[in-house]
Amino acid sequence: PPIPADNPMSAKKIKLGKMLFWDPRLGGDASTACVTCHEPDQGWAFSDSLSRGYPGTVHWRNSQTVINSAYLKKQFWAGAAASNEKQAPSAAKGAVAGNGENDVMEARLAFIPEYRKLFKEVFGTEWPLIGDAWRAIAAFERTLIVKDTPVDRYLAGDKKALNAQQIRGMKLFNGKAGCIRCHNGPLASDEKYYNIGVPAAERWQEDGLAQITFRYEQYAKGVTQEMYRKIKDDAGFYYRSKEKADMGKFRTAPLRYLKYTAPYMHNGSFWDLKEVVEFYNAGGGTNIFTDGTMAKTKSPLMKPLGLTDKEVDDVVAFLEAFSGEPLKVEAPKLPAYAPLPNPATN
Repeated sequence: PPIPADNPMSAKKIKLGKMLFWDPRLGGDASTACVTCHEPDQGWAFSDSLSRGYPGTVHWRNSQTVINSAYLKKQFWAGAAASNEKQAPSAAKGAVAGNGENDVMEARLAFIPEYRKLFKEVFGTEWPLIGDAWRAIAAFERTLIVKDTPVDRYLAGDKKALNAQQIRGMKLFNGKAGCIRCHNGPLASDEKYYNIGVPAAERWQEDGLAQITFRYEQYAKGVTQEMYRKIKDDAGFYYRSKEKADMGKFRTAPLRYLKYTAPYMHNGSFWDLKEVVEFYNAGGGTNIFTDGTMAKTKSPLMKPLGLTDKEVDDVVAFLEAFSGEPLKVEAPKLPAYAPLPNPATN
């Protein structure tokens, strides 16, 4: 993957980043680590409709996999970060995610002798700096790459890498189903924003804590008072652009590692790939940003596809071919706290 000039890779930096990825002390109450919402055995994501939130909250969007995220130019569902270095602190410090404070997290790192040693070896500082922690995590995330998939092998010339059903699905993907119009390129994502009519999350209606989180997010993202009172669904890219034309739009999801990352969509509305393909086959859905309640921004690309049941199954089979073997990484042993050295006795 692309490696920034200001964050070169090294074995020790990757080792440090892996430890920090698993370490809940990089968070508010030392209970929520990166891995809490990006679990290896759940597709390096989180297998509930909405991601696990900071204790006392629930998150408001589905957790995306970090597999191959190093290639993304737009991190998060609405592209709020441009790199892994920017993504890591946004998650660790987000109020409904890690809820950490820089000074507290930095102080905790200082009380861990092994971290002091590693930070000095990697970054040359006497004490751990929180900005370097994010760089180390980003370096580790750049090792979470899966590219040996049936699709990759087929495109490289191995015509036996896909079975007959998957080849039929590929032809539909590129043709009748039109998936490739947005799911293109190495990540199978154009990284553009669309409203495809995903229905509102059921938990907004059923879960009081989720409703509180949702209202908080409206406040935190600076919507108008009128919108705060009226809105009942996630407005997506609008929160960044503040343009009505962007209401309900989200970045095209990459398709790699897809088999392991259910549920799907920004709010986890669909629990398997067949549901997803049937949703597209019906021309998408409706929400308050398609029906005129708040806006009418549904993508004109969303039209009924006319796929037969057999063709739906063929497309699903091809989508599964974007996933290779699951990436397994052994959890690191986390270092212990120790009192700071006393200058008077050293």
